[in-house]
Amino acid sequence: METVRPCGCKGIRSCLICEAKYKISKPDLKEVLQESKCYVYCPYCDKSSPGWDIDEYKKHPHHDGNLIDYPGVYIKLNFLNEDEANKLMEALDYLPWQTSQSGRRKQNFGPKCNFKKRKLRLGVFDGFPKTTQFVQSKFEEIPLLHGFRTVEQCSLEYDPERGASIDPHIDDCWIWGERIVTVNILGDSVLTMTPYRGPITRYNLDCVSNYNSILEKGIRDNTQIDIDDNVVVRLPMPARSLMILYGPARYQWEHSVLRQDITSRRVCLAYRELTPPYLENGGHHEEASEILSIKIQCTIIFNKYQHLLKQFV
Repeated sequence: METVRPCGCKGIRSCLICEAKYKISKPDLKEVLQESKCYVYCPYCDKSSPGWDIDEYKKHPHHDGNLIDYPGVYIKLNFLNEDEANKLMEALDYLPWQTSQSGRRKQNFGPKCNFKKRKLRLGVFDGFPKTTQFVQSKFEEIPLLHGFRTVEQCSLEYDPERGASIDPHIDDCWIWGERIVTVNILGDSVLTMTPYRGPITRYNLDCVSNYNSILEKGIRDNTQIDIDDNVVVRLPMPARSLMILYGPARYQWEHSVLRQDITSRRVCLAYRELTPPYLENGGHHEEASEILSIKIQCTIIFNKYQHLLKQFV
């Protein structure tokens, strides 16, 4: 169905609500992926062990089977403490949620991007909520995020009653930079990684070869990960954790969130930076200069909610 449905889904995207109403049949991606060689990434030892059940990583250091390397992933467990996570959730729930596709809701703070035409404009973006400012400040504690300048912050809610999920994809490579950052606030979940086998023009992947990395030498590795194509890697996303995808995991693998891995309400914050051409000394820096000049301390665009938010600042 190409029309936008009341639930927010459109095209091939669907949730439990529209699947029941419009009798939409959706293939079970989990069943397909489990036919591959499956591994679970362990954030403690930076290795992946055979298995599908995400609790495999909790066996550390007593993993079963032969471990493999899976470069391009950084996970910081307990990035947020319980008090920070609780206050953050209260603050986010005071803001309006917008219906999104595949059973999700969102709150977007960032510029307008046309990925097909490769056009960037400010739109209504007027800064980030003050109540989330401390999260970006905490990025300074992570060496891999040195120099990270947030240009988009998106709150995402996954509802198990709607069968929330997100299909395999690579975040756009024309405008979104080398580090894909997610702060998982509420609800344990899993990011499922599958090798990308499509054309280089999809996701604007052809842009990557046109700019130099801003990451330290050796961090970004554009060589192929030495595992065969029939492999699935499962990355744990516990509540209050931070995840960064970069290098091979960023550009050579699609990531998804399976419906079966949403067992309770999940809320996360997704952060994006610009690609090097849109940063200082880049050929397109002038196009992004107005966006980059907006300070985090800007007044939140939802002015009518400010009196409620002061208690969380």
